[in-house]
Amino acid sequence: MTRALILVTAMTLAAFPVAVTAQDDQLAAASTELAQADTQADEGPIDETLPQDPTDLVVSAEDVSLSDFLWVKRPIVVFADSPADPRYVQQMQFLMDRPDALADRDVVIITDTDPGARSSVRRELRPRGFMLTVIAKDGTIITRKPRPWDVREITRSIDKQPLRQQEVRDRRDTLRE
Repeated sequence: MTRALILVTAMTLAAFPVAVTAQDDQLAAASTELAQADTQADEGPIDETLPQDPTDLVVSAEDVSLSDFLWVKRPIVVFADSPADPRYVQQMQFLMDRPDALADRDVVIITDTDPGARSSVRRELRPRGFMLTVIAKDGTIITRKPRPWDVREITRSIDKQPLRQQEVRDRRDTLRE
């Protein structure tokens, strides 16, 4: 709505040239500020806690246990029998394309491409070949998929969870205050 108002104002001023006054300068400055504020609102609030490097979201299953993330993060676990598995490569590319959406939802990506290592995560989830598992903060499994999922599908499954909906409401209430 604000963009439309600015556009209409700009087109009107261009169509009817008039002498520039101090009031016109103030209107132009206000329009510029509104346009900048609207652009920032579309991008969402800038969160300094989001990782600058997408690889900050990724940890190896050898180094962690699922209980490490209980009530703290939402693990997305990506299993494969080899790091060269095309499904694994595609899944990691999907995840690295939109790390901001994942970080906003408190996601950590756990990878396990060595079935011989028998990590605690692999023993707990028992994958067969490639598997993507999305886990809630309370430790329940949201979904298991035998094929790659893009970030849009993953975030939709997370956003349906009651805890995530409560987080969104709390954040909205905080921003209103």
